Amino acid sequence: MDVTVVVRYRKAVTYGVHALLAAMDTAGLDCETLLGETVEQTAAHIASAKADRVLVLWSFYSPDAEKMAEELAAVRALADGDHVLHIAGGVHATAEPQHVLDLGWDLAAIGEGESTIISLVTALREDTPLTKVPGLALRDSDGVALRTPPAPQPPLDTFPSFPNRRRHFGPIEITRGCRYTCRFCQTPFMFGGKFRHRSPASVREHVRWMAEHGLRDVRFITPTCLSYGSPGPDPDLDAVEELLATVREELPPNGRIFFGSFPSEIRPEHVTPEAMRLLKRYVANDNVIIGAQSGSDRLLTAAGRGHGTRPVRDAVRIAVEHGFRVNVDFIFGMPGETEEDLQASLRFAAELADLGARIHTHTFMPLPGTPWRDAEPAFIPLHAMRELDRLAQRGSAYGHWRRQADHAVRLAETAKAYPRRIRRRRTQG
Repeated sequence: MDVTVVVRYRKAVTYGVHALLAAMDTAGLDCETLLGETVEQTAAHIASAKADRVLVLWSFYSPDAEKMAEELAAVRALADGDHVLHIAGGVHATAEPQHVLDLGWDLAAIGEGESTIISLVTALREDTPLTKVPGLALRDSDGVALRTPPAPQPPLDTFPSFPNRRRHFGPIEITRGCRYTCRFCQTPFMFGGKFRHRSPASVREHVRWMAEHGLRDVRFITPTCLSYGSPGPDPDLDAVEELLATVREELPPNGRIFFGSFPSEIRPEHVTPEAMRLLKRYVANDNVIIGAQSGSDRLLTAAGRGHGTRPVRDAVRIAVEHGFRVNVDFIFGMPGETEEDLQASLRFAAELADLGARIHTHTFMPLPGTPWRDAEPAFIPLHAMRELDRLAQRGSAYGHWRRQADHAVRLAETAKAYPRRIRRRRTQG
């Protein structure tokens, strides 16, 4: 049977969508693929498709689940049919497949999507049971999520980060998974608690594609950029330099490398004078992102961060001395945070700001799939709000912590409605 793939294409999730399109190209799945940038355009693509089956791809983060469910209902109202299947992927679908199915999607993709999308499109073409497709959740007769066997996690070089022939370029994913299993973060619990690195040869090919199309700026997706090439906690600066030198070789003379800035960051204990000198030789970004998360050593231990406050202070000093503007992530309202912890974080944030850092403020959110999924939502006292506002007014803080506080309440409500025990039924696949 013919299959048309329609993507609800949103700026917030383009990186993941590009990886799926690249996987389909790698597998030779030459089916019609249409990108819907609005609800109306998505519905129009579905209505105009001539194929026997239409597969509609959605991806979103946990705070966006309810909003995306409203869009799904709107799309279904405009264009639907028995031949149309809507599948949700991403971190929320992975962690909360029952919630996703109850919100209206036909399928939830669990885990990494590249192998799953290839198997799913093939199954639809061949009209074989979807229970044979790895990495899915689908309803049984009682509406309970049935999970097929896990999707494989192949080496990162298996699939490109983006599809060259479609000209959908973006940052190059150089590392997937994270050995630092912070209790608030979804990454290690979706992609695994170890690093998988893309080889320099694969990165070179990506950069060559970009340069051939006139692009000159290269960015990277990685949970911790100075961990590139290393299996463990210590950076391998030789591997990092090999990566950066490889990229520079493929770029035109006016090409620029952005490394350690969004969408990547640096762990504080990895910031050394040697590492900063290495970055200064290669990168164009004048700023770096460092994760601190708290000014309380007690809370950092409870969160599983693997470092205390001293490496953060040292990292800011070293980075500033080497000419970088430092953005430091803080999360306020983490589980178990006391007034003493909060005061320690506010003092530490002010101290780092005096050293030249900008504080990127976050509110703790009980994200699905994390050990702190069932934690109570964050509460930021009025005096702390005022202090954060003072830092922002002097240009030393920024962030969407107020919006995240609202998200936290909704996520906590979902967690209570969907206890972990109802999410474990699996097919015999």
